[in-house]
Parts: sequence; C-alpha cells; structure tokens
Amino acid sequence: MTRVRLNGPLRDAAMRRIVLGRDVASDEAVALTSEEVARVEHYVTAAGLSREGEEAFGAERDGGAGALERLAAEEIMEGFGRLDAGLLRERRPMILSRAASRIAARETVPADVRSDANAGDVELLLRENLHDGFFVTRAMELRHPTFSGGMGPRVRREVFVATDAAIVLPYDPRRDRVLLVEQFRMGPYGRGDPRPWTLEPIAGRVDAGEMPEQTARREAEEEAGLKLCRLEPVGGHYCSPGCSTEYFHLFVGLCDLPDKARGRGGLETENEDIRTHTLQFDRAMGLLDTGEADNGPLILSLLWLARERDRLRAIG
Repeated sequence: MTRVRLNGPLRDAAMRRIVLGRDVASDEAVALTSEEVARVEHYVTAAGLSREGEEAFGAERDGGAGALERLAAEEIMEGFGRLDAGLLRERRPMILSRAASRIAARETVPADVRSDANAGDVELLLRENLHDGFFVTRAMELRHPTFSGGMGPRVRREVFVATDAAIVLPYDPRRDRVLLVEQFRMGPYGRGDPRPWTLEPIAGRVDAGEMPEQTARREAEEEAGLKLCRLEPVGGHYCSPGCSTEYFHLFVGLCDLPDKARGRGGLETENEDIRTHTLQFDRAMGLLDTGEADNGPLILSLLWLARERDRLRAIG
C-alpha cells in the first residue's frame, strides 16, 4: 500500500469513487493499492491536473469537482487499461463537451402529449464502448417500460455519443438575404453521395462552459467573419434520436451581410475549408423546391424564416 494525498477535484468523495472504484475516507492522506495508484495517475494525466511531488495528486489550485468534472471523469476512467491517458488528455475538450451535453439534457421539454415515463424507469443491464476515438459509439443492453404496461424484453441498442451543436442561419432583414456555408461533409461522402459538399447554416460544437448562443456568435465570426446583432431562437431537436445523442440548438442571426455573392471562411487550425454564399431570400427558398437544400437544419431554418420574415423585416 502507498499513502498519497489527493487534492483538487480528488478531494471530492464522489470523484474519488469514480476514479478509485470504491469509497475512500476524506482524509488527505489515503492508503492505495498499486492498481489504485495507477488509476489515479491515469485520471490526473488525462484530466490535465498538476502534481505536487511523488506522493500528491492534483494541486489545491485545481479546485473542486462539480457535475461536469464528475461526468468527464466517468468517461476518462472507462478508458483505464484500454486507452492512453495522454491521448485522452488531447481529447479532453470533446470529453468535456459530451459531459456538458448530458447536463444540458436534464432540462427536458414538457410531456403534454408524449409519455411522462422517466429515464430512471429504464433498467440498464450492460454498457460497453465499441469505439473510442474523437467520437464514441456505445452499446447498451436494457429493458424499458412499454405502452401496454410492464417491462419490455432485454434488447441491445447502439448509440453514437456526440455533443450539442449550435446552428445559426445569418439573415440580413434590411437587404432580405441569407448567408449559407458550403463544405465537404463525411456523412454524404460515406453514404456514397456523388456531391458530398453541402449547403448549410453556420454550425459548431457547444464547448463546455458555453451557452448555445455564445457558440452561435463565435462560430459566425470564425466561419464567416460575421458579428451577429441579434439571435432569434428557432428551436432545439435531436438530429437522429434513433441512434445518436447529438442535439441541435437552432437560431436565425440578424446581421449585415456582405454584398459579394461568395467568400471564404473557417479556421486553418481546424482544417476548415469553407465557402460562403450570400443569397436573396427568394433564391434561398428556391433551394427547397429544387432539393439542393438537403440539410435538415437549413430546411427548418428557412421554413421558420419564411414564417417570421415580415416580423423580422419590420424590426430589422
């Protein structure tokens, strides 16, 4: 046994349980087995925490542990013995974003029409990671309540674990024009689409600690060099609830759009190759008729804009 001091987020009892796999007294110095020391080292490295000597993990300045850190620690510790801690540290922004998405999911929508059954009524029997990369794919075996009453049979389901995303369609109400971005997309390419470059609103991952509105404004500047004057919420929705956790927060962003029809945008540091298109409203709506607008958020945003356009032009 080795006696070590657990500082920073590791002073939190729930965090210790996640990292060590057992309850540990809150004393500063605790006796750990060699495997438990290895578990702590894995977490500290992946979480990017500092060390104070050979017998102290996590400096005091690293602060305490909240819900976000605990959820991130769960994913980090799922990789213990399977994934390199240094690699997990590189993926920490995505890990934190997935954790933030789980917290955001707690603010659920009403159940006036649908069932008011709770996720707590589902019996989770097995959970395993099938893929651990930049993205994560999980398999779960579970039983859930049925509409006829009682619990259904044990079933196995796979889910793509993603983050929340903020999506914004820039609209200039004075000139009655919108801006779309065009870029290469793996989804259409993987499906076999001969034209895997898609027209879309501006979009980006909601980072941990950000509100979707902040993400929308940041991405508008990064992808198109735009400063949005005002955000109009369109709605939020799961992109493919049968197999993905990804959740979209949609907005229309009021702004002044450039006169040139095409431009370039994106961050070189993220290998983004983006072309922007400024279109008059009528031409943008025509994309719905021709089918060139084959991106769900773009279709939803244009239809919402068609409904709210007169109001926005009156105040724009």
